[in-house]
Amino acid sequence: MESKQAGPETHRRERRNSVFLPPASTPIPWPSQGARPHPMDHKDARDQNTAPNELDILEMPVEALAAYWLSIKKLLDTKRDKALLAAEMENTGERFIRHLLDTAFSSLDQELVRELARAKSQTLLAEARRRFEMIRLALTGMAQNENPRLTFIRLSGLMGGTTLTEKRAFELAYGLMSTVGEKDANLPLLLCVDHKQKDDRLAVKLLFYALAARRNGKQALNEYLPHLKPSPFAEGVSLAADGFEAEFVSSHLAALRDHALSGARRKMRMATEMCLAIKAGLPYDDVFRVARSFMV
Repeated sequence: MESKQAGPETHRRERRNSVFLPPASTPIPWPSQGARPHPMDHKDARDQNTAPNELDILEMPVEALAAYWLSIKKLLDTKRDKALLAAEMENTGERFIRHLLDTAFSSLDQELVRELARAKSQTLLAEARRRFEMIRLALTGMAQNENPRLTFIRLSGLMGGTTLTEKRAFELAYGLMSTVGEKDANLPLLLCVDHKQKDDRLAVKLLFYALAARRNGKQALNEYLPHLKPSPFAEGVSLAADGFEAEFVSSHLAALRDHALSGARRKMRMATEMCLAIKAGLPYDDVFRVARSFMV
């Protein structure tokens, strides 16, 4: 959920780890960037110290997103060097922000930039919806003690362009199960499940949970909860482990999915309009007014 509207000083806070913005004394929690290991890469996973957290607009507070674009505006007013935007585009891992930096500050006119932003948002939100659906289907299957093979067949119907076979998926899921049981296993990384994972990796992670629930009982899923960050998936695991009916688990996760996508759609619109306001050369205070129009 989004917090109450912040004042101008809050929006002047600057993003950590940006290629050109200095650290802030009260930093906004922007996730660090980095490649996500594949579940099959168990050795690499053990060598990591923390679970990966890629920058993602679905999870960003609306105030943090507004602060980012206000920082861009402030920097351009101070430095007047658009080359910095190319460096920022190169270093940001958030795909929609990168798209805006690429198109809005090109020679394209504003209406075309807005239309392209709409197309990009639809593409990214469709991908996120598909992965939220994969999570919902898998958790619903766990809640009703579904055969993991049937769960994988359902997941296969949603995966786009993957070559993951059933045999390979089960091999990887059982391999992950063995790795999770090792003494030095990095459980936050190995057990992490979210919409940012590629379809095949997400399917393997979900199949691992389905196998664990089938083998050890749904209640055994509770042992994984301390290692999961707050998320729709963690909430669904908790519901399934506590014996909630599959129908309730399914409808609740659908509601969480719709809320997340609706919020992301609004944040993408705000980012687009703020970016275009900066491109048009509007004053800082007017860019801030654009941001406030999208806040409660």
